[in-house]
Amino acid sequence: MNIIDTHCHLYLQEFKDDIVDVIAKAEKAGVSKFYLPAIDSKVIEDMLRLEDQFRGVCFAMIGLHPCSVKENVDHELAVVESWLKQRKFAALGEIGLDFYWDTSFTRQQYAAFEFQMQLALDYNLPVVIHTRNAIDEAINTVKPFAIKGLKGIFHCFGGTIEQANNIIDLDFKLGIGGVLTYKNSGLREVLGQTDLSHIVLETDAPYLSPVPHRGKRNESSYLAIVLEKLAAIKNIPAERIAEITTANAEKIFGC
Repeated sequence: MNIIDTHCHLYLQEFKDDIVDVIAKAEKAGVSKFYLPAIDSKVIEDMLRLEDQFRGVCFAMIGLHPCSVKENVDHELAVVESWLKQRKFAALGEIGLDFYWDTSFTRQQYAAFEFQMQLALDYNLPVVIHTRNAIDEAINTVKPFAIKGLKGIFHCFGGTIEQANNIIDLDFKLGIGGVLTYKNSGLREVLGQTDLSHIVLETDAPYLSPVPHRGKRNESSYLAIVLEKLAAIKNIPAERIAEITTANAEKIFGC
């Protein structure tokens, strides 16, 4: 079985003592590639070091997370643009809108989101989008860029069927992870009505661990749990789910 973890922060301190074992365990579970979304300039060095350590297995993105949009946003965006001029990245990510923790920088979040989507178009890269308490706002912000050909993933999708269809209409994929296993999640009903051609798998490790590991550190090997849950919902063999979602991820990332 071949699975791609399209979103995992394996370069964070939570993995500093056992990253080799974490990767090995995930590969044993069928995970062949790991896509690493950036957060801000503070993580870039560790992220690129991990990519270099696992060359051809881990793939770095570049971008400014909406929760990192603060007073120094112009500097952070300049760092993103500078790195794009230096080397190839898998995507612009994770970028987007987050109005859950803090709305003090709402205007700057929109501006940073739009700036980075234009960078993605300029460099012919996909985007990986973070939204929290802002999914409709994010969809509306993406629309004019999608018309120009922008592609990507709405990471950690947890919205309604209407929102899923609006994202699909943009020709974007839905990133599905551990939330699918949560008892009160509405994702089961939404994904039951959503064709597999629109879905990619992710963990967001070390966050959002699936049941029965909820509350503990998430790992890429747990992607197999999400896969099995989706297979049960769709009543399709897990191997077929893996085949389709992996092909979807490869189409987005061009690998």
